[in-house]
Parts: sequence; structure tokens; C-alpha cells
Amino acid sequence: MATGELDRPGGSVTGCRERTNRREQARQLTDRALEQLAEALEQGKSECLRRYLRAMGRFHRYSFGNVLLIAIARPEATHVAGFQTWKKLGRHVCKGEKGIMILAPIVSRRRREGRSEARRQAEEEDDEDYGPVVAFKAAHVFDISQTDGKALPEFAAVSGDPAEHTERLREFALGLGIQLRHQYIPGGAQGASAGGTILLRPGLEPAEEFSTLVHEVAHELLHQGDGRPESRTVRETEAETVAFVVCEAVGLQANGAAADYIQLYQGDSKTLAESLERIQRTASMLIEEVKG
Repeated sequence: MATGELDRPGGSVTGCRERTNRREQARQLTDRALEQLAEALEQGKSECLRRYLRAMGRFHRYSFGNVLLIAIARPEATHVAGFQTWKKLGRHVCKGEKGIMILAPIVSRRRREGRSEARRQAEEEDDEDYGPVVAFKAAHVFDISQTDGKALPEFAAVSGDPAEHTERLREFALGLGIQLRHQYIPGGAQGASAGGTILLRPGLEPAEEFSTLVHEVAHELLHQGDGRPESRTVRETEAETVAFVVCEAVGLQANGAAADYIQLYQGDSKTLAESLERIQRTASMLIEEVKG
């Protein structure tokens, strides 16, 4: 090989050195962002999150089948919950409104023993990870547009301009064979992933769209194969922390939003630390992809 090839950008030695430098820069950015997020989590829940947790108690997300049922019954739905949950939020279902039918899990008698009435009621109104289940039954939820009462508090939001990084992330996801679709997601979620398909809510601000896409790509990379954590808290902490790290790396402001989200799923700095190696590996890889 001629000497000139060693110095040419993309040549074997120089190209290898540049790739090593990019990996090291990505690792440093990851470590710095993780330290910042751990500090935010250690400081405790933000006032916004405390108000949200007092009001909501649980963030409802629904299975793919129930999303279809909700979308068919009420395509414009943005945030759904059961009758009793809305009451706890200080809202009431308006007279004459018809519920949206979903399939709620029925857990075994052993699983039901020792559960409070409030917990049993919650199990009848959503399809979160209570498992194992022995059967399903019809239940009904209502969209926020069918209710009246107190306004729901909002989370802190990601801000800034992701510029060309969103398109690079899209290309990376498509290169993995992941389909990207923009469509309304019943239940209030900004995004969802279902093993090879990512849904994004239309109309998101650029920073929110980028953050949501990173979050869902992280789910695809970390939680669709062997080694998927059983705990939903762990899965959501990992995905949102990856999103936070990558957002910080491209100059977006996401600290408050990420801490709110993770704490909403009862995640904390201990959960973060236990998943650190998986988070660092995934975040660093995505940073390399979106920063070029």
C-alpha cells in the first residue's frame, strides 16, 4: 500500500483512527450525560412530576390489539383511561358518553389475593404488565374529550433544534428494517414500537419527535430479542435514558423531561446504574450514527 493511502481520509490507518476517535467522543458524551441525569434523579421528583403523580398515579399504555380497538371506536382519541381513573384525576365522564371497549386481563386467583380494591379496579381498566393472566374480558375506557373537570398537568418538554440528526436517525432505523409511520396513537403516547414498526404521533415539535424516535429505536435495539428485561420500569428507564443521552449529544435540552418520564415509571438512579452498560453501549452507537 502506498504511503499516500495511509494519510488519505478513509484510508485504512487514518479511517480506523477517525472511527476510534468518534467512538471515544461518543463514549465521553454518554458518560457526561449519564452523570447529569443521575444527579437530576437524585435531586428528587420535580414539582411537575409530583403533581402529575398525585393526579395520575399511573401512565396508561395499551397493547397493540387494544390500540386498534380504540382507534376504530374513536380515531381522534388522545388520552384514555377508565371511569374510576378519571374520577381520581378530578374529572368525570360526561353524561351520555359511550365507553370504548378494550380487552382487560383477568389474573389468577392467587395473583388477586392481597390486592387492594383500587389495584383490582386499575387492572380492569387497562392492560399493563400485571401477568400472568388466565383470560380477558371486555372493559371500557373513555377519551379525555369525553370528560370534564380539572386540567391535567403537563411534563417538561425537550427543546432545541435537532437539525439534520433526525434524518440520520430515520435512515439508521430504516437500514435496520424498521418501518416508521406517523399516526395518532390512542392513549396519549407520543410514540410506540411493536417489533419492527415504530409509530410517531403527527405534529410533534422537532425536538420532541427526535427524542421520541430515539426512545422507540432504543426499545427496538434493547427489548425485542433475548435478554429483554421483565420489568417495565427497567425497559422504560433504559429507553428514556438512551433518548436523554443522545439528545444531550446533539445539543437538545432534555434533562427535566427525561427525569419526569423515568420517575413516572418509578425509575431512579439505582435502576439507571443497574442498566448502565446496556445504556452506554446503545447510546454511544446512536450518537455515532446521528452525529456522523
